Amino acid sequence: MSKITSTVEQLVTPILEELNLELVDIEFVKEGRTWFLRVYIDTPQGGIDIEQCALVSERLSAVLDEKDPIAQNYYLEVSSPGAERPLKKEKDFEKAVGKYVYIKTYEPVEGMKEFYGYLRSNNEDSLEVEIRVKTRNVLVKIGKEKIAKARLAIDFSSY
Repeated sequence: MSKITSTVEQLVTPILEELNLELVDIEFVKEGRTWFLRVYIDTPQGGIDIEQCALVSERLSAVLDEKDPIAQNYYLEVSSPGAERPLKKEKDFEKAVGKYVYIKTYEPVEGMKEFYGYLRSNNEDSLEVEIRVKTRNVLVKIGKEKIAKARLAIDFSSY
């Protein structure tokens, strides 16, 4: 986590706690010549509306203007994590058990670095993902230290 995202997390957390919302992720990224500070929020039950995003944006913007922790110009975006929300915290993985996920690893696991499948179990140091290999389902154990990226995914094969 960068210094900026860490600082923003400290600033936004009290706002979210007051509104009974949760922080999903923070990104500070440059796209072209423009910097974006993206704050993804949700409710503990899941599902956020535009009014909640606008309220958090207004309050966070006021705090950022007052504290001024970011030197360069940027756009603040506060939004829902969407259908393909990232899985970062332990509770995210717990909630995702039984759901379709995408996992990308730093190094190959059983000859692959990308996995689409159903998260079947989550424990302290690994996940088990049921993936489709040709005509059969295979259970793959992935160590959490090897995970570069994890998110919910949409299973288009079921449509």
